[in-house]
Amino acid sequence: MNTGKYIFSQLVEFLPQRVFDAIVMKYEGNKYVKHFTCWNQLLVMMFGQLSNRDSLRDLVTTLAAHGSKAYHLGFGKHVTRSNLAKVNERREPKIFEEFAYRMIDIARKKRINKDFEIDGQVYAFDSTTIDLCLRVFWWAKFRHTKAGIKMHTLYDVETDIPTYIHVTQAKLHDQNAMDSIPYQPGAYYIFDRGYFDLKRLFHITEIESFFVIRQRGNLQYEILEELDVNHNKNGILSDQLIELTGYNTAKKYPEKLRRVVYYAADLNRTFVYLTNNLEIPALQVALLYKYRWRVELFFKWIKQHLKIKSFWGTTESAVRIQIFTAITAYCMVAIIEHDLKLHRTTYEVLRI
Repeated sequence: MNTGKYIFSQLVEFLPQRVFDAIVMKYEGNKYVKHFTCWNQLLVMMFGQLSNRDSLRDLVTTLAAHGSKAYHLGFGKHVTRSNLAKVNERREPKIFEEFAYRMIDIARKKRINKDFEIDGQVYAFDSTTIDLCLRVFWWAKFRHTKAGIKMHTLYDVETDIPTYIHVTQAKLHDQNAMDSIPYQPGAYYIFDRGYFDLKRLFHITEIESFFVIRQRGNLQYEILEELDVNHNKNGILSDQLIELTGYNTAKKYPEKLRRVVYYAADLNRTFVYLTNNLEIPALQVALLYKYRWRVELFFKWIKQHLKIKSFWGTTESAVRIQIFTAITAYCMVAIIEHDLKLHRTTYEVLRI
């Protein structure tokens, strides 16, 4: 990095501008634009994310304070509140979404962990709800007096990078979001019990992927085989092959399942897991489920350190652009951590 440049300019050198320009050209994002281009818009939004600006007014005021530096920082000649609000409202959010996914691909390839404990891809899937004001965000009506959106996220546990983000209205049930997951044969998918839908879980089996999920409710089943466990050392209380016997459940999931009961001494709690992988050690089933907390930590962190709880625009387009620039910022920091060999987590680097 060139220390003669502004820090922000050095950071955005890790953004592949040619890739972004190609996406802009695809969607004709700069058509009839003379001054404030899509690239200018991206950098302004990234600056707002990294400097944790609370509002559109706060962001524009901070930019104005930089005065003559704004052009060299990539923001364009003059950024006004009305101009930024207009482009966030009118420009195609797919430009920023598609670029975020390109950044995701780059970050994941760089952060592959050769010492990862599990063979194969491991993903945790969960959602976080972002509350909005119904009076302003009327298009995201959730309840009679509330509005909100959900960010359904597929999280790559090995690289600590979100691989798929599905932004919906908050009223969409979590189980329905499972239909949009880009499943890969042979990969593991970890779910909390809120996603316990046997028909959808069987779909994962049909495409030769694996799942681990907490058992929900009083499930009717028959034990086909009791597998050997070591009660004294690893916390596994039972390991069983089962078959569902309920009239509806047996129809929805007609094949064998693995049922693992695990005692977590650190939490003093017992968990019951179901998986369609009949071969891996029982302790590995418990380990896989523990990885689900990575996506919870990601949600907690991104809400604390980037701007996805308060928005600088009120339209659906403005909200989506802000969310995907936050994801871009997260991936950029992950790439910086790798390329500069900082030996810190993404979270620590951004805090610095």
